[in-house]
Amino acid sequence: MTMDRTIAQVRAYTVRGKGADYHDQPGYHWIDDHIATPMSVYPEYRQSRQSFGINVLGTLVVEIEADDGTVGFAVTTAGEIGAWIVEKHLCRFLEGRPVTDIERIWDQMYRSTLFYGRRGVVLNAISGVDLALYDLLGRLRGEPVYALLGGPVRDELRFYATGSRPDVAKELGFIGGKMPLHHGPAEGEEGLRRNLAELADMRERVGDDFWLMWDCWMSLDVEYATRLAHKAADYGLKWIEEALIPDDYWGYAQLKRQAPPGMLVTTGEHEATRWGFRQLLETGVDVVQPDVGWCGGITELVKISALADAHGAMVVPHGSSVYSYHFVVTRTNSPFAEFLMMHETAEQVVPMFSPLLLGEPVPENGRLRVPDTPGFGVELNPEVERTRPFTH
Repeated sequence: MTMDRTIAQVRAYTVRGKGADYHDQPGYHWIDDHIATPMSVYPEYRQSRQSFGINVLGTLVVEIEADDGTVGFAVTTAGEIGAWIVEKHLCRFLEGRPVTDIERIWDQMYRSTLFYGRRGVVLNAISGVDLALYDLLGRLRGEPVYALLGGPVRDELRFYATGSRPDVAKELGFIGGKMPLHHGPAEGEEGLRRNLAELADMRERVGDDFWLMWDCWMSLDVEYATRLAHKAADYGLKWIEEALIPDDYWGYAQLKRQAPPGMLVTTGEHEATRWGFRQLLETGVDVVQPDVGWCGGITELVKISALADAHGAMVVPHGSSVYSYHFVVTRTNSPFAEFLMMHETAEQVVPMFSPLLLGEPVPENGRLRVPDTPGFGVELNPEVERTRPFTH
């Protein structure tokens, strides 16, 4: 019985190499093409996100083995730093404990790392452990993770696509397209004009009824974001996403007050824990977008979602493929999901974590019925090399 199963061992691996980490895509890629970022204030780091190191961490794979040999796993972005934290610190709260002790394990991991953690890589590592625990529990019970969370509230997921080609996304059946903002405040009025010209061109291509959104990736200030939002309203922009740095809660409150009527203010990809999201929700933002691999895992995402529901806000998790699909399908305040177009020109639907994961489902015609395979329903590709840099 599942109640009798205990955790025998926790293992942490890293994966490197082009394509194995979604922050480290090969060749030309839309996410590395002069996109506005916090580093855009420095011209030498404006052209490429990889130039300032978005790909330095690498992928963390956490495996948790039960005493009967069943293995659950998960992936996130934390690399060698996260592997060290898992192997040298967090494993003590898992090994020898019942697999079902997920709440206690999470609380002990979080409290024990407060003196050096609270968010960032430490929460990435905690998230990876938490997701691996859910995968393991689902496998032991022979149930998909969504069944562990109370079951689906809808038959299938609907998706919008994040990529540089919303016009192609419309043809592929997605309900909307989120584009990268290319020019930040440091590029002045000319950059602002170019942003609006790109939006106008895309609106003409997709028509009036297709959602268009902007991903600003923490690159703006309140004044610029407000001007941009009001000018973009003429082209029916549905939302402006992550306009400010994550710690500027006061700025988000001001932006929400100043945004044009009907335009949503969204953010939260780089926020973590229920406490961070409580502060964020109090700003009045319309949609929060936690990444389940960074915010604290499924255990914390459940709490974040409840907070958001009480604030009348939607929860639309950042990417994350199967790790968010199993959650979104169980929540009424998550009416649709994000799909990251990982194809190098954002023109084809390809799995987000390929080649690392096998069996990863992708939407067809912008929709997906979450498979009922046990756990998260994916397997590690044995052909992708993994390294266990630390042991305990």
